Amino acid sequence: MTKTLRQYLEQKQLHLFWGSYALLVLAVAILGLVAGLLFSYAIDLPQVEQLEQVRPNIVSYVFSEDGRVIGQFALEKRILITFEQVPESLKNAILAAEDADFFQHSGIDFQRLFVTVIRDILYGERKGASTLTMQLSKLLFTGSEKTIERKIKDMLFALEIEKNYSKEQIFTFYANQIYMGHGTYGVASAADFYFNKSFTECTVAESALLAGIIQVPGRNSPINYPEEALRRRNVVLGQMHTKDFIDAVTLQEALDEPLLVRGKNYEQSPAPFFIEWVRQYLERNYSTKQIWEGGLRIHTTLDYEMQLAARRALREGLKQFDKETNKGPGSITNILEKGQDLDTYFHPEWRQIFYEGQMIHGLVVESSAEQARVKLGSYFARIEPKDLAWTGRERVDQVLKPGDLAIFSIDRIQQTEKIIHATLDRIPELQGAMIAIDNKTGAIKTMVGGFDFQYSKFNRATQALRQPGSLFKPFTYVSLIEAGYSPFEPVLDAPVSFRDGLGRIYAPENSDQDFRGLISIRDAFALSRNVPTIRLANELGIDKVIEVAYRFGIQHELPPYLPVALGAGELTLQEITSAFTVFPNNGVRAQPHFIKDVQDYHGTTLMEHQNRFEQVISPETAGTMIYLLQSVVEYGTARRARILERPLGGKTGTTNDSTDSWFVGFSPQLTAGVWAGFDEKKSLGERVYGATLALPIWISFMEEISESIPIKDFEVHDTPFELTIAQRQEVGKDGEDLAPPPWSVEDIPPPLGP
Repeated sequence: MTKTLRQYLEQKQLHLFWGSYALLVLAVAILGLVAGLLFSYAIDLPQVEQLEQVRPNIVSYVFSEDGRVIGQFALEKRILITFEQVPESLKNAILAAEDADFFQHSGIDFQRLFVTVIRDILYGERKGASTLTMQLSKLLFTGSEKTIERKIKDMLFALEIEKNYSKEQIFTFYANQIYMGHGTYGVASAADFYFNKSFTECTVAESALLAGIIQVPGRNSPINYPEEALRRRNVVLGQMHTKDFIDAVTLQEALDEPLLVRGKNYEQSPAPFFIEWVRQYLERNYSTKQIWEGGLRIHTTLDYEMQLAARRALREGLKQFDKETNKGPGSITNILEKGQDLDTYFHPEWRQIFYEGQMIHGLVVESSAEQARVKLGSYFARIEPKDLAWTGRERVDQVLKPGDLAIFSIDRIQQTEKIIHATLDRIPELQGAMIAIDNKTGAIKTMVGGFDFQYSKFNRATQALRQPGSLFKPFTYVSLIEAGYSPFEPVLDAPVSFRDGLGRIYAPENSDQDFRGLISIRDAFALSRNVPTIRLANELGIDKVIEVAYRFGIQHELPPYLPVALGAGELTLQEITSAFTVFPNNGVRAQPHFIKDVQDYHGTTLMEHQNRFEQVISPETAGTMIYLLQSVVEYGTARRARILERPLGGKTGTTNDSTDSWFVGFSPQLTAGVWAGFDEKKSLGERVYGATLALPIWISFMEEISESIPIKDFEVHDTPFELTIAQRQEVGKDGEDLAPPPWSVEDIPPPLGP
């Protein structure tokens, strides 16, 4: 027994030895494997010493003349900040939400990591243990792939980052890099986007909201999911109190603060057509990387307030004309008829920040004779009969029923109550454009290229080639004045016909199908009579008229046939408006421009505009033309503009079948042009002229900006022509070629022309 027991114990010892040896070998192997993996991961890590040289993508900003941001170009919307600029409340909110012991650990919070692993094993919790430094590693180098390898690299990299940079530097890197939803990166850009304020001005509650977004930007968006964002904000506030970053009183005040998102919507710039024009210029002169990642500063000539006025005047004018000519409610679809649900429906437009004046789709959820309840994202609007009176219907449910998806205009927003005051609206088929240019410098002050950039990005101010009609006549009359004709010289308004080189007969007509007999050149111009103008152009020669137009800056080719004198060629609103600036500027044309300078991120000037001027006509000829163009306002087709009670000149234009409505007018300081029509060249309707559509839009614009433009007289040279009180008598009809001459044949001086 003793021997057997001894052999048994020896055998056990031997097994224990070899088992321990095997475990030791295995442990060494595992340790070696782990060490090898760590070494292999470590040698693959980027050099952290280069971290401060890694400059993130920076926004390129476009500024108005007074320094306001009107647009941006960016792959990542970001505003770079320093550690010192971050307020304590925002620092503490980020720390409480993401890494409260950031300033104590060495890049890895081992205690937090151990607790997280145990809780994950025991309870299946999926809570992260990443520190700010590890998150920075993920942001800059390792990516978001959920693998053990990435986690190990994050930890190794975090240790290396902590060796090379201070806590303040690491926090700053993080605050500038972190994604904050809706294309914004960094806390400064997020504050600007969500609250329309500097991050230094954020309240404790707003700081907690920003910190709460970091966890899951999509789910915690206060725009898309305000309830979830509010819940997450309050959680962060609780963590701030638990970590002694705020006291109980501050906590309660912050919890009571309503969630208000007043943010910027950069896609809804007041000048989107202008911004696109700027982008096209930049792409011709700078690299894609410079524009979209380099932080350029583009200073433009745009007048911010004037742009708002132009945009408002054009939109309201087009909408008013549309509703007066078509009483129907427009295109309304019903989601219930398509099998969709009222409670779950979400329109893509509701993901943006709402603002007053915006046109947006709303969903009717309830409807009766007295009112309809309309859903617009997380907001609701009540539509009453007065809000759709333009349709001609007295009952709301005659126009709107549950499930209808219609266009509404936002008049006012009550953020805290989640209520929007709105009216039923409609996107007009009619289009238009407007541009305003400083006479002395050629600086483009406003540009509106269409009714709404969201629905059509085609710029009708710079790209649309349209016939100007009578708007072209000033070039014809400049030719006459330079040839020695007098404004008081008589011309015959009577039937006439011409034969072209192919033997075809051309017989011009006046728009009222009437003839006035012998009238003066001045009245032929002021009343926009076609037949006298053609007679004069034929006497002079159409080549001379075209040469004058080119001298004024008309760039598009004009065919050498007689109807061009009446505006039968095609040109853009931009070029003819720029041409009109010659008249109030004593015959000098300032080269139009829209960019003052371009600077790089460090403030180095890359481009600076130099004004260029050209004497197009003599000051005397310019003075005579001002006299004629003022007569259009005094008693001609633009006499509605007399309501502005200031020195003005201008010219209306209407093409055959009323397909285009124009007006270009000027004060001594500013020239503005308006075009309205359909993109497809079709009639605007009977008796629609430049005086009845484009001119009212122009007047509305000038009325709104009147206080910014001092009243002053034109500076004219040696102009002997004066309107008498008797010559300013009222005439009874609107439109082109309609008013009778306000004088008799006996008043005509003898001919002075050739």
